Amino acid sequence: MNVSATSGKPRPIRLSVFNHKGGVGKTTLTMNLASALADMGRRVLLVDSDPQCNLTSYLISNDVVDDLLDKADTDAGQTIWSALRPVSEAIGGFKSIKALRTGVSNLFLLPGDIRLSEFEVDLAEFWAQCFQRKLKGFRGTTAISELVGAVANSVRADYVFYDSGPNIGPLNRSILLDCDFFIVPVACDLFSLRALKTLGRTLVSWMRDWQTVSELAPEETYLLEGQPKFLGYVPGGFRVYGGAIAQQHSNYLSQIEKEIHSQIVVLLKKLDPGLAQGSLSQFKLGEIKSYGSLVPSSQTEGLPFYSVHSGTPAQRQNAREALMALAQKVELRINGQS
Repeated sequence: MNVSATSGKPRPIRLSVFNHKGGVGKTTLTMNLASALADMGRRVLLVDSDPQCNLTSYLISNDVVDDLLDKADTDAGQTIWSALRPVSEAIGGFKSIKALRTGVSNLFLLPGDIRLSEFEVDLAEFWAQCFQRKLKGFRGTTAISELVGAVANSVRADYVFYDSGPNIGPLNRSILLDCDFFIVPVACDLFSLRALKTLGRTLVSWMRDWQTVSELAPEETYLLEGQPKFLGYVPGGFRVYGGAIAQQHSNYLSQIEKEIHSQIVVLLKKLDPGLAQGSLSQFKLGEIKSYGSLVPSSQTEGLPFYSVHSGTPAQRQNAREALMALAQKVELRINGQS
């Protein structure tokens, strides 16, 4: 059982919807999946760990976002950078900040900040210091994890979702290694297929390095979990047509399944047979179609697809059914029941 370093209680499940390829709908899927879990009665903390701050802009009005960013470097700062700045400037541990309530009940946000990119530079140095057994390196590398633990405890979260940028840099390394599970969103196109070929190798490399780092750590050092399990993948953003286009979509899904198996599942099982469990068919968690006007409305209103004011009742109901089914499948997989 994972235990929070800040409260001593079992820590919430931490997940990332991760793919180092851009344009696959990570932020949109993260927000809508988290909202579905929140509607099921789970308390969910969203962490905007992408310096582009897309998730924060998704959920918070522009004037509030501007105010948060303007005050980020002051004593009143309440962004993720505000909390991590003392660590970056080597003047102390992370600063306590509060999660923001969103327009969705049970859904909370740890706001992002463009200056988180500066902390990513620090993380590269912290990582090197870990290999030198310097306590500063371990404290810096795990600072985001400890911050998230404190904020999650304050809102009594059941789940934490990280929203990360499309890259394989030091920031995403620290985030993925802090997660219990990760979900891979994919688009049905050639570029997504190519991206999958490097995703698994990168994750395995990070996990192997962290195993080495953990062995070097001084006793009683707070460490990242370091072994994120592959929960599954979600094809998304496609339109449903007939004829040749439908066949092309089917072909891409077949190829994606093969790449997921060879480039992620097989590689993770070589590292640790318990990291990727289940049959290949179980790894497909669901599909998120292109819901037309529901998507921009969701981003404008800061609400899940099924709660916006555009589209038809049938469209919103279809979106709700798909997202609730996805959320239920995620919970079943986490609990080892699917």
